[in-house]
Formats: sequence, structure tokens, C-alpha cells
Amino acid sequence: MKIFDEVESAVQSYARSFPRVFCHAKGEFIWDQAGNQYLDFLSGAGALNYGHNNTIFKEALLNYIQADGITHGLDLHTKAKGEFLQAFNERILKPRNMEYVIQFTGPTGTNAVEAAMKIARKVTGQQSIITFTNGFHGVSLGSLAATGNSHHRLAAGIGLSGTHRMPYDGYLGEEIDTTEYLDKVLSDSSSGIDSPAAVIVETIQGEGGINTASAQWLRNLQAICKKHGLLLIVDDIQAGCGRTGDFFSFEEAGIEPDIITLSKSLGGYGLPIALVLMKPGLDQWKPGEHNGTFRGNNLAFITAQAAIDHYWSNTRFSKEIRHKGNYITMRLENIISQVGNGIFTRKGRTMFQGIDCVTGNLAKKIAKYAFEHELIIETSGADSQVLKLLCPLTISEKNLQRGLDIIESAFNDALAGEKVPMDIGGHLDSCRT
Repeated sequence: MKIFDEVESAVQSYARSFPRVFCHAKGEFIWDQAGNQYLDFLSGAGALNYGHNNTIFKEALLNYIQADGITHGLDLHTKAKGEFLQAFNERILKPRNMEYVIQFTGPTGTNAVEAAMKIARKVTGQQSIITFTNGFHGVSLGSLAATGNSHHRLAAGIGLSGTHRMPYDGYLGEEIDTTEYLDKVLSDSSSGIDSPAAVIVETIQGEGGINTASAQWLRNLQAICKKHGLLLIVDDIQAGCGRTGDFFSFEEAGIEPDIITLSKSLGGYGLPIALVLMKPGLDQWKPGEHNGTFRGNNLAFITAQAAIDHYWSNTRFSKEIRHKGNYITMRLENIISQVGNGIFTRKGRTMFQGIDCVTGNLAKKIAKYAFEHELIIETSGADSQVLKLLCPLTISEKNLQRGLDIIESAFNDALAGEKVPMDIGGHLDSCRT
């Protein structure tokens, strides 16, 4: 359709990698206008953990709309909001012995990050925030200051301040614990880093290249925050909502963040919603001090509650995610052993994984081949060098295997320069736990 070229801004990005007009979607599939079917390993950049047009969520949503339920409610008390809060508190927080106040911000992840950084500064009276290399927290100015990627930072047009950047886990090599460096500069009055308000961190840096912090590194980071009186903010916007097997990505490490940001798949249906969870003593906002016209998306409350009730009322879904994650690990390791020659590396954990292809050109070539064979998959990292798997958590075992078969064929094609059969790859049953 020419209309996109005629009037849409050049800022568009995903449309350049996947130049089709898409018209409908279901589960792990999306179709273009020509009727071509694609497996979706992009999933709205992680906003569709439960797939497209999830039948359970759609029924709840249609019933709510048919009954003329509140759509837009600012921060008014509504039945939909109350039932979501009840479900989140009873099924997510209480079983994990987590006590947090829930703040609804504007509907996107960057809105939640902005609010989290503001409340940390307000409570502590300090201005700077410790951030990490390759971190991504959004592109509004406050969040952008915490984001490492120069492509996004340079677009700001002004200097970005209020943060100090530290090396993430593994940034200086596996043998170096970078939290020791953080502890050193915080302990040294001549380091040039004044007492910060907080540290903000992703347990897995999705946009940064699927860099994964170890559980011990996260525990060390929490201990340093407590030692120096800093608040610990975990940005769980992409890694949360089940992507790593647990609802929160930091559960494995056993840490207790002071502040948590959530968005992306929280709404379940792809509907925008964002939250800040903060320890009760940190809720020092004055009424209306941080607001947003669209912080009360009641349609998202309906589908978010349905997601919690259906998928998080017991441990079955977590076990399914871990099982699929084991299979992904096995397949990616097989691909690397067959074609990597010790060059490629697997990154991430559970259903948040990828392969570091060393160069962006190779990763893009592999993604292009995949798209030509009806698989949508993106790249990430500073040079777009990491092939990034974000398939729906609800994907069938058959289609997960199919998608990984295409990825394996794409690697073989990119490296050998010739087509290979599509019926390669292992079987999911061989990796049951």
C-alpha cells in the first residue's frame, strides 16, 4: 500500500525488516494480505507472551465491551481495576510473600521507568541513578538517559544527564565481578560519583543483546545497594510476565527489589498497561504529582486479569515454559556445535534466548532468510548481532520445533551459501524434564 510511503514517518523500523501488509493473527501465527502465513518469533517485541488474539482473553474482553464496561477511567476506581488488583495481589504477590504498592502510570514501559526513577529521587533526595552498559529502559528523556545504545541516545538532540553508567555482569569478562567495581566507586569519596538515589537494572538485557546477569551477581548488587543506601529498581518490562519461567525474572536470584517496573505482556492481549511496584514506605507521592491521561486502561485490566487467572493460578504454566526453554537451549546449542566453529554463543535463559552471530550483517542475513521462509524474528545488541527468540510462551511444541528448524536452516544457508532441507532438527520429546 502506497499510503505508508506517502505519509508515514521515516522513523518506522520493524516494517523495514518485514515489508508486508499484515491483516490478521492467531496464536503464534500472523498473516499478510496475500494470505501468507508466518510464525511469529517477535511477538510484539515481547508484548504478546500469550500469543495473538488469545481466545480466553478475547472472550472476556468482548463480554466486557458488550456490557458497556468502562473503557477510559483516568485513575477512578472501577470494577475492572479493582478485580485486576485483587487478582494480582492474591495470585502474584501474596504467593511470593511480596508486599508492594501498585502505581498505574502511562501505558508504556518508558512511562513506568520515568515514574520509578522520579520516586526514587523524591524519596532519597538524591539525583543520580546508576545504570548499566547495554541497558535499555525507554526513549523518553529520563529513561533515555538510563539507556546505553548510542543510536537511541543521539536522537535526543540534547545532553542526557542524571545517570552514571557501570559495567554490567560479564562486560569486562566472565572472571570479573563488576559489582566489586561498583562497590569501590561508591565507597570512594573521590571517585567522582556522588551518592546516587538508586540502581536500575534488567536481569536480562533484551535490546542490549540478551546479556544475562547471574543470580549471584544480582544478589551481590542487592547487597551493595543495601550497604550504600541505594534503592534497587528492577526493570522487568521485557523479561517479566513469565518469559524466564517465573512471573518475575528475578525470582530465581531470590532478591527483593525496592521498585519493579512492568509493562509489555502484562496486558495479556497486547493492550497497553504499565505498573510500578514499590515497597509501601516508598509511596511518597502527593495526589496527582505523577499522572497520565491513559493510566487507567480498563480493557487491559480485563485481559490482564484473565491472563493471571488462567495462567498463573498454579505452577503448570511455569513448568511448560521451562520445558520449552530446555528444548530451545538444546536446539540452539546443536546449531552452534554444527556451524559455529566455536565462534557463536548462546545467550539468555528459558524462553528468552538467542545466538550471538558476532556481526550484525550475518545476524540480519539469517533473519532475512527466516522471513523468506515464513518466520518473523528480530535481532538485538549494539550492532544487531544477536538473533533474538521471542516466540509466544503458549506456542505449540510442533510450531516451536518448526521455527527452530527454519533458524537452523537459515544458519546453514548463511554460512554454506546454499539451501538445505527444511526437515532437520531434533524432537521436543527428547528434552522433557
